[in-house]
Amino acid sequence: MRYQLFSRRALLLAGGQGLVLSALGGRLYYLSVVEGEQYKVRADKNRISLRLIAPERGDILDRKGRKLATNRQDFRVFLVPEQTDDSKETLNKLGRIIDLSPRQLRRIERQIKRQRKFVPITVAEGLEWDEFARVNVDAPELPGVLTDAGLSRHYPNGNDVAHIVGYLASPDEDDVNKNPLYQLPGFKVGKQGLEDRFEAHLRGYAGTRRVEVNSVGREIRELPGRQDATFGDHLNLSIDLELQREATKILGEEAAGAVVIDIKSGELLALASTPTYDPNEFTRGISSQNWNSLLKDPRKPLVNKCVNGLYPPGSTVKMLMALSALEEGLVTPDTEYYCNGRHRLGDNTFHCWKRGGHGKLDLVGAISNSCDVYFYELAEKMDIDKIAEMANRFGLGQLHNIGVDGEKSGLVPTREWKERTRRERWQLGETLNVSIGQGALLATPLQLAVMTARIASGKEVKPSLFMASQSDYQDPFLYDNDFGRMRINPLHLDIVREGMERVTAVRGTAFDPKRPKTAQKIAGKTGTAQVRRITIQERNTTGVLDNKELPWASRDHALFVAYAPAEDPQFAVSILVQHGGGGASTAAPLGRALLDKAAEIRARAEPQQPSSLSEEV
Repeated sequence: MRYQLFSRRALLLAGGQGLVLSALGGRLYYLSVVEGEQYKVRADKNRISLRLIAPERGDILDRKGRKLATNRQDFRVFLVPEQTDDSKETLNKLGRIIDLSPRQLRRIERQIKRQRKFVPITVAEGLEWDEFARVNVDAPELPGVLTDAGLSRHYPNGNDVAHIVGYLASPDEDDVNKNPLYQLPGFKVGKQGLEDRFEAHLRGYAGTRRVEVNSVGREIRELPGRQDATFGDHLNLSIDLELQREATKILGEEAAGAVVIDIKSGELLALASTPTYDPNEFTRGISSQNWNSLLKDPRKPLVNKCVNGLYPPGSTVKMLMALSALEEGLVTPDTEYYCNGRHRLGDNTFHCWKRGGHGKLDLVGAISNSCDVYFYELAEKMDIDKIAEMANRFGLGQLHNIGVDGEKSGLVPTREWKERTRRERWQLGETLNVSIGQGALLATPLQLAVMTARIASGKEVKPSLFMASQSDYQDPFLYDNDFGRMRINPLHLDIVREGMERVTAVRGTAFDPKRPKTAQKIAGKTGTAQVRRITIQERNTTGVLDNKELPWASRDHALFVAYAPAEDPQFAVSILVQHGGGGASTAAPLGRALLDKAAEIRARAEPQQPSSLSEEV
């Protein structure tokens, strides 16, 4: 009986074991045979990882192929936390060889806590060769420290072109989520200027390499199948580096902007804004002290004054007032007004810049002497909307889309604008202010240069910052330089040009008695834009204070626009010196110097090719 019971239990146990073994065998068969291929692919994916190779960034070049932004060998140091027992001690030793700021150390400590321990952390970049060599020599004493000679962005003429090219910096968290390439240690992205605007074109395309990794993702070896990265596109700018340097040099430490444009092609030859900054400092990682210094500087070094700065254009717009009045038939070249230094409109008195007045002047004389009273008289007959229409035709109040970030459209006021923004009706006194470039009228130096080029050529000149024929990149901002003609009576343009030529002649506001007679003839217009209100009390007591007696921020803006040679225009220039005082004394000499430099550079390049510009208006 006992034997039978034992045999039954053994049989049941054996049967159960057989069922379990059968189930395990079936599952093993299912996983290895039926689903085997799928799990093999999964295993390979875990074992083989695809790693990105950073592309080499495209250069930014001037019109003669000189490098404005390029790449150069960069000596860098990384730390792999898992390869050191004490990362703090390793960093202390490293800090005795290369300079590591407290800010750098805090950043590294944060990264050590956040990242996986085998991922390299960038400790320092842009090291000098001797620093790099010392780190390599002491490498046995620095566990976890790796050295690398890669590429970094370099701006060989940084300060001269900073506002155009911008700079690179480490990607922020939002950037990292946009592109896996940005997760590579030490990778930098465009943060300002063309570097930012054309990031996708300059960056190029990442390459890939297949590597075998272990279970925690650590690289063991590289496998065949590497794909090299593709170089980024180059950008060929129309800027002439030599002229750009000259513009930056003559503006000096002033808060100022200068634009030089080739009238025939619309190419921008110089676009200088001062004070400037060194973009290399941003790429390396600017110190908080220098960053705060830039932010607190009242001259605003980070602002590109040529396209981002808005200023009352002062008397530089009187040519547009004259053209508008001529086109409307409100005046002729012989129309004369008497200037005694003031103009009455109701209970208000509008003053001329010349206290004693200019006496009797015709239209050309009013332009060459920059007589405010003459233009007050004109403004009383003019319609602000007609003035706005003329200003828009000559490039004011609109974007020119040259490809630089932050370009401002300025403001050309109209009746509709005031009713829409201020809920008030337009007043005639405001037209008088606009007629001398004051009041609500605001423009950028770029717009004033375009205006001058259109007056000089009689064509719809459109500015461009690129030379597409030499560039890898097809520029959407490049215009066909077969410009259409301005819809202006050519005789009226001639009258205005005559006035501008007299501005630089004897008794003109920008006459320079020291200028050699052999120098090219320049046609221009000065402007002095008031930035403060002059009270009746000041006029009656102390008299109008001179700019030198005022704090910097209360001084007038100095402006000058011009083209040259007057008889065959090649270049147009606009100069703005913020709180620089008088346009004639401060801005005009700078404008003349830039036009002469532009002519000198052109003559050197094309000594046997005299220029010719046929008037086709």
